Amino acid sequence: MPYLIDGHNLIPKLGLRLDAIDDELALVTRLQQFCRLRRAQVEVYFDGAPPGQPARRKFGAVTAYFVRKASSADAAIESRLEKLGKAARNWTVVSSDHRVQNAARAVHAQVISAEEFARLVMSAQAATVFPQKANESLTPAELEEWLTLFEGRKKG
Repeated sequence: MPYLIDGHNLIPKLGLRLDAIDDELALVTRLQQFCRLRRAQVEVYFDGAPPGQPARRKFGAVTAYFVRKASSADAAIESRLEKLGKAARNWTVVSSDHRVQNAARAVHAQVISAEEFARLVMSAQAATVFPQKANESLTPAELEEWLTLFEGRKKG
């Protein structure tokens, strides 16, 4: 399921700093990893784009929208939901802003808070850093089966 994300809502929930010069890029990098691990597609919206910066940039499965100062990321997400029409029900909106959540629910999109999504991102990354070990021991029956196979013994 693709995601529409309010970027500045999510940045601090992932332990990133809103006052950092590269906060948006740091978030996009984390979202790229998430997309790769979960085979997801993300559109992330940021408020207050500086003059001269492109309004839209593609980073693999992540598309970042930098909203001009005259508008807001919230308004851009609401507009995107409107344009999606009935297809909005196939998207998940990530925001802790109640106005955005209500707009998403109105078009039957899924809604999760920035906190919940941050947990999803961190758990996806943790699963790759610390993969669970498979049970490496064989049962006596499995051991006997392998011995029979490799030693050419008949089952008894």
